Parts: sequence; C-alpha cells; structure tokens
Amino acid sequence: MTTVESGPDGTDGSKAARLKENLRRMEELGQRLSEALARRRQSDPALNGPSSEVYIKAAAHYLAEIMQNPAKILEHQIAWWGRTLTHYVDAQHALAQGDLAPPEDKTGKDRRFANPLWDSNPLFNFVKQQYFLNAEAVTTALSDLSINDPVERRRVDYFIRQIVDMFSPTNFLATNPDALEKAVATDGESLVRGLENLVRDIEANDGEMLVTLADPNAFVVGRNIGTAEGSVVYRNRMMEVIQYAPTTEKVHKTPLVIFPPWINKFYILDLKPQNSLIRWIVDQGYTLFVVSWVNPDASYADTGMDDYIRDGFLRAIAEVRRITGEKQVNAVGYCIAGTTLALTLAHLKKAGDTSVKSATFFTTLTDFHDQGEFTPFLTDDFVDGIERQVTRDGILPRVFMSRTFSFLRANDLIYQPAIRNYMLGEAPPAFDLLFWNGDSTNLPGRMAVEYLRGLCQRNEFVAGRFPVLGGPVNVADIDLPICAVACETDHIAAWRTSFEGFRHFGSKDKTFILSESGHIAGIVNPPSRDKYGHWTHQPVEGDADEWKAAAAFHRGSWWPRWGEWLGAHSGAMVKARIPGAKGVEILAPAPGTYVQGVPA
Repeated sequence: MTTVESGPDGTDGSKAARLKENLRRMEELGQRLSEALARRRQSDPALNGPSSEVYIKAAAHYLAEIMQNPAKILEHQIAWWGRTLTHYVDAQHALAQGDLAPPEDKTGKDRRFANPLWDSNPLFNFVKQQYFLNAEAVTTALSDLSINDPVERRRVDYFIRQIVDMFSPTNFLATNPDALEKAVATDGESLVRGLENLVRDIEANDGEMLVTLADPNAFVVGRNIGTAEGSVVYRNRMMEVIQYAPTTEKVHKTPLVIFPPWINKFYILDLKPQNSLIRWIVDQGYTLFVVSWVNPDASYADTGMDDYIRDGFLRAIAEVRRITGEKQVNAVGYCIAGTTLALTLAHLKKAGDTSVKSATFFTTLTDFHDQGEFTPFLTDDFVDGIERQVTRDGILPRVFMSRTFSFLRANDLIYQPAIRNYMLGEAPPAFDLLFWNGDSTNLPGRMAVEYLRGLCQRNEFVAGRFPVLGGPVNVADIDLPICAVACETDHIAAWRTSFEGFRHFGSKDKTFILSESGHIAGIVNPPSRDKYGHWTHQPVEGDADEWKAAAAFHRGSWWPRWGEWLGAHSGAMVKARIPGAKGVEILAPAPGTYVQGVPA
C-alpha cells in the first residue's frame, strides 16, 4: 500500500506541492510575457481598432438624440431599468424563498453559454440574463439613433457589435464556469497551460496578440495538405506556376489557369483529397495550372497592382500558352485575384488581345459602392493609418490583415479560440481550414494603398478610371463568356454586391451561381459532401433579390454545374499533357517553394 503524504494542516501534500509549482511557473511565465510585450513594434494607432473618432461620433449622435428626442431616450432607459430591476427582484425573491433555481430565462440558445451552470446555477444565470438585457439595451439605444449617413451607420453598428461581444461574461475568468471548473479540477494546471499558450502566441508574433487557431505542428504543406501531384513549371519574383499531373488519358484542349488571392495561400483549393477543388478539376479532364504567389517582404514596397497584372496574370497566361501550345486559356480568379483578373481582362480587351477564352470569378467584387461589413475599415481614418504604416514598413504585415478579418467574426475567430487556448489551457485543434487561415501573407505597401484608395474607396473600375499599365480600364469593356460564383453568407464579398458588379460586365454570355454558406465553405464544397446547395437563373438581370426570387434551388455542390459550363468553353478532348513534356523545365515538385515561405 501507499500512503498520501499530508501537509502540516492535514491537507494533501501532493496537492499543495502542485499548487506551489503552478504558482512558480506562472511567475516565470509572467516574466516571459513582460519580455515578449516589450518586443512589440510600434504600429499606427489607427490600425489597432476603431479610432477615437468613432466613439466621439457615436457619443455626439447620442447627445443629439437626447436633445431632439428626449422622450425616445427616456423610453429606452425606463424599459431597460424595468427589465433589469424585475429580473433582479425575481432572482432575490427566489433566493428568499429558499429556491436555488433561477427565475424564468427567455434568453434563448447561444453556444457561448452551453455549460449547464448558465441555466441551473442562480449566480451564473443571473449574470447571463443581465448580460443579454444590457446587450439589448445598448444595441437598441444606438441602433435607434437618427444617423442618415450609411457609412456612419455601419461604423456605429460595428462599434456596437464589438462592444457587446467583448463584454460577454464568457470572456472573463471569474464569470466563465468552464474555466473555473477546469482550474479547480486541475489544481490550477489549466491556467498555467493557458498562460503558456498566451505567452507563446505573443512571442511568435513579436509582441502582438494574435490567437493561434490551429495546431501549428499538425500540418505540413506538401505532406498532409496541399498534396495534389504536380510540378512548378515557371517562377519569377511574383509567383510560381504549378502544372498539375493529369489523371485522365484525355483532357480538354483549352487549358485552365487559377489565380488564387495573395492575401492567403493557394492550398485552400487543395486542403485534403476529399475536398480538393484542384484534384476534382484534374479528374474532370482539364490541364490545370495554379498560381502560387510570393509572400512579400519590405523589398516589395514599390510593388503595385500593375506588377501583379504584368508579372503575375499576364505572365502566367503567356506561360500556360507557351507550355501547352494553345492560343487561348480559360481563367479563374478568386476574391481579390478575381477583381484583378477582371482588370486584366479589361486591359486585354483594349489591347485587342484574345488570349483568354472565358473567365470564372469566385466571390469577386468589381463594384465597391457597397462595402458591406468592411465599411469601418475603408474610411479615411483607417486607410490613412495603413498608408502611414506601409510607408514606414514597406509592407502591410500579415498580423493587421489577420486581425481585421478576425474582428468581422470576433466570437468565432477571437474570443472562443482565446477562451479555449488561454482560459481552459487546451491545445489548438488540428483543423486544416483554421491552419490555412492562420497561414496568411503580407501585402506590398504600394499595392495595398492602390487597392484600398482606387478600388475600394473611389470605385474607379466601374467608373472607367482605374489605371492599368498606363491607361484607364472599364469593367464594361469585358465581353468574353463569364461565370461568377458568389456565396450567400459571404461577409467579405457580399453576394448582392458581387451580383451588382457582375451586371456591369459587357459580356452577353453570363452565368451567375449563388452557393449556400460563406466565403470559403461555399467555394470548397465538394459534391461528395452533399452539404450546401446553390441557386441558378437565366438571364442575369434585375437586382439581386429579384434574381434570387426567380432562381431555382439545386441540392448539392455547384462544382458539377460549373464543370458543364467550363466544358462547353474548353474545346475538344486531346491527349493528356504531362508536366515537363516537350523540354519544359521542372523547377520543383508541387506545392512549390513560395508556399513554404522561401523568398524569391
């Protein structure tokens, strides 16, 4: 038999020793945290969140409302006081009666409050209900303000959402039952592991706070994600061009080249075999080329949109034609690369160049009059901050892009992962999509400013004023066959705005497909899953809601439907093309070197 050593007061000695050791480790981690934070580089204050101007304007609107509509403000206040006090009295009455059950709870289901204690424990339930009452009061008060400017309206709405999400009681240790239960069960070990995770994240990001979403050691690009067989057949300072190995004896005559966005890396289209769009396209009998963009450093400070078009899009199209011997290619652009593909096509039209036979656009914006959820980040205060930052650094560092995108879905991409990693002390999950999401890239300073000012703020493409290689281009000049795929819940490229931009194209052959789900899941939607459906309708006219009302809904992935459209524009079947044939030099196996972060 073994005996448990007791402390001087009769407590479990091993338990006391664990607590003492955990306190020692927390002291060490606290020192590391201080050192890591000290290494944080100074960044422009405008990039760290809504500027003080947003708070001042929100307060000014509220004061104006008090002066102009005091009755409405008083009505809000009285309603909030009444509900808050009623709930407090009900809770006190239950306790006075010796009933430990909380009062009636009508807050509904919210996965942040999944722990049963939020419903059964009087204290936690009281905190939860008060949070929802306060959140409703704040949201109602500011939402009812008379703000005529739609940009200011969206900025205030964004501000409200951020405040309400941030102050959720689940985000604080003292009011998070999951974290408290685990801390007690592990003698504080979970808090120590959480602090280790926090320190590791801050150290890895040079003092910046960026939550790790996925286990960084679970995936290696080219080993267990991004594994489709192919070869790098061209490389310059902007990109690598990957030609994928055929899986069919014959392929369509017209080759296909995909331009992914350079904000993230191309292997979102090849995460694993069962959801790889790259593999699916090859299996349908296409000679497929995919561009892998370089991750720029400060030496790319003067790289602009023209460089991406000339040394990226035009060069890739020329190389695909050279390698295959074909006069024309079909092209696909995804997100920002779709916008830039459209700019390229408008330029080619002006030049009388017919190198592109048809084009497909995934979640692409060409008309930026409605900036959607990005409105708070496209006003001058924020863009001015970006311009100052890139003037100093030469690039827009990936941390700012990642943080901006994360705040658009703060509960999913900031607070819930932070709770899991830092409060519960858990390791980030081995999730390929989140791993890819964290594998973001920098943006060249000049390109970032040109895109934000010329396209997003001034909407120059639709107006026919955006300059490409020395001359202005207009989206209306594009007249080749086009297909656009938008996603119903896309918060980055809102489908209605995508549809509106699509209507400006001069093409007579237009196909529009609306997929269920969002910016990524709506695109990476293989037929084998039978998960998300899609809508189609011809002709593509009227406004977006009219089009959708008339559209037919189809179960399952849009991939086969697009495959039929693409096949109709891809010519006859010919013998499959092998990478490296006819003396073409193979520079590296897929997925190449740029995706690994190897510099140009």
